[in-house]
Amino acid sequence: MVGRVALGDEEAFAAVYDRVVSPVLGVVRSVLRDRAQSEEVAQEVLVEVWRTSPAYRPDRGTAINWILTLAHRRAVDRVRSVQAAAARDHKAAALARTPEYDEVVEQVEARIEREQVRRCLRTLTEIQHQAVTLAYYRGLTYRQVAEALTLPLGTVKTRLRDGLIRLRDCLGVTA
Repeated sequence: MVGRVALGDEEAFAAVYDRVVSPVLGVVRSVLRDRAQSEEVAQEVLVEVWRTSPAYRPDRGTAINWILTLAHRRAVDRVRSVQAAAARDHKAAALARTPEYDEVVEQVEARIEREQVRRCLRTLTEIQHQAVTLAYYRGLTYRQVAEALTLPLGTVKTRLRDGLIRLRDCLGVTA
């Protein structure tokens, strides 16, 4: 019968189809477990039988065994394809969640730098500390700092310059 299918005989294919559709679906369903996917793969197998029937060799086994082997292979291929797609999706999701830098290292380094700046700020005179804090942490201009500290503008500029030099030296920053 498969020999006639190989010659393009549609009636022969209909007879083969009617004879093998249930066993094909059974083999595919035992591998896939999902009814919709099993029906889809069974359909693919039967289309493959139509297309590749000239490759069937009766001396290697019965037609039903050949067809069921095609069905089993196609079902296993589908399982592998689904597993590979799931693995790709899982890997992509994991990569999307992975930060581009190490957040813990970044946080530790920032904390160390803050502590070092605080330690160095404690080495400044009271006026230098107040001037630097007002200018760099509160964003005040030199004039606003002078008004807040009730000091002449020139004195504030000098205290800020001296304080920044001491901070630079304490922090080990090279100019």
